[in-house]
Amino acid sequence: MLYLNKFILCCVSLVILTTSNALAEQFNSALKLTYHQKVINNFTKFAIPGGAYVVVKGERILALETIGYTDLSEARTVNAETAFRLASVSKTFAATVTTMLAREKRLNLDDPVTRFAPNFKLADKNAADRITLKHLLSHSSGLIPNAYDNLLHEGWSMDKILSRFRKIKPLCQPAQCYGYQNIAYSLLQPAVEASQPKSYAQLLQHRVFTPLAMNNASVGYQAFIRNSNIAKPHILRKRINTGQFDRSGKAIRQYIWRTVAVAPDYYQVSPAAGVNASIVDMAKWLIANLGFKPEVLSKALLAEMTEPRIQTKRDLRKRYWRRLLKDAHYGYGWRIYQMQDFKLIYHSGWVEGYRADIGYAPELGIGFAMLMNAESNVIGKLSAEFWSNAKLYTSGLDH
Repeated sequence: MLYLNKFILCCVSLVILTTSNALAEQFNSALKLTYHQKVINNFTKFAIPGGAYVVVKGERILALETIGYTDLSEARTVNAETAFRLASVSKTFAATVTTMLAREKRLNLDDPVTRFAPNFKLADKNAADRITLKHLLSHSSGLIPNAYDNLLHEGWSMDKILSRFRKIKPLCQPAQCYGYQNIAYSLLQPAVEASQPKSYAQLLQHRVFTPLAMNNASVGYQAFIRNSNIAKPHILRKRINTGQFDRSGKAIRQYIWRTVAVAPDYYQVSPAAGVNASIVDMAKWLIANLGFKPEVLSKALLAEMTEPRIQTKRDLRKRYWRRLLKDAHYGYGWRIYQMQDFKLIYHSGWVEGYRADIGYAPELGIGFAMLMNAESNVIGKLSAEFWSNAKLYTSGLDH
């Protein structure tokens, strides 16, 4: 318990950034009494090494909190500038720049993927030619879900992995069924790079990171490991039964995490999982997606990306979310969840040693993001918890 007490008392930093002290106090009071304490309780229960979350309302950051350490040596605490891996939240950025270029007529979302990746072939003749960029953006290519993701873990090159797609027969015609992809999603990169002179990473920097002042954001493995302020990845080593029980009679377990090296595998698929960013960067990304940076993300662009494209029925059965959702779809790089009385634009991410969650509700003008340097499902619980009470936490606060 000594570690857990020190964790709570010494390593929680709450920063309120708003234009009104009264608003900050009102929001902070609601947050402290409800959501914030649940976060601390869960981080403590599962011994999460480090993390952060942010809440925005309109174009203001209402609360930005950092918790714990960048690694188990406890040499450095997580701060607002600490970079985490975003994993599949990277897809929101890939979809943004791809849709930007399409709206500028630099590429056509109806173009076949094979125009930009001629080595992409499937078992059925001409099947690959029927898959277009818009099918990649919405995970409606017809491919089996997560096709050959396992080969990334095994260190295969992208060329070698793509050659394996010749063995795959589509499950359905494009636009007829949902199948989440990482490797296939990365084929957006050659299309983006063929449409203009910058590399994918350079384009994100030029069109998104720099204009939004996302100063800790980057793309790729080398950019991440060169950063002196990163949250290091952790995997669960073991759970120990303490022999004690909580007030509800459930066994109390001790969770032991291990710091591991940053894995380069999913950096091979940059559009799918290659972005790194801090929690303050996530705040800026949320504010832009809420429509408060129209010079970067136009209203028309946001509307196109968040139009429901394909139903994702499996999401309706997700733990922690199933009681909240009435319907679920995927747009371009974002999930679209119909909550009981508002729409939520959402995505999560998971790579070795990291979890990420981000979402915003346009009707409420609210955004929320959480980052962790541990592979814990508690992030889904905490994210769903926030959105189930989002109106309560921000009631009475104007944009």
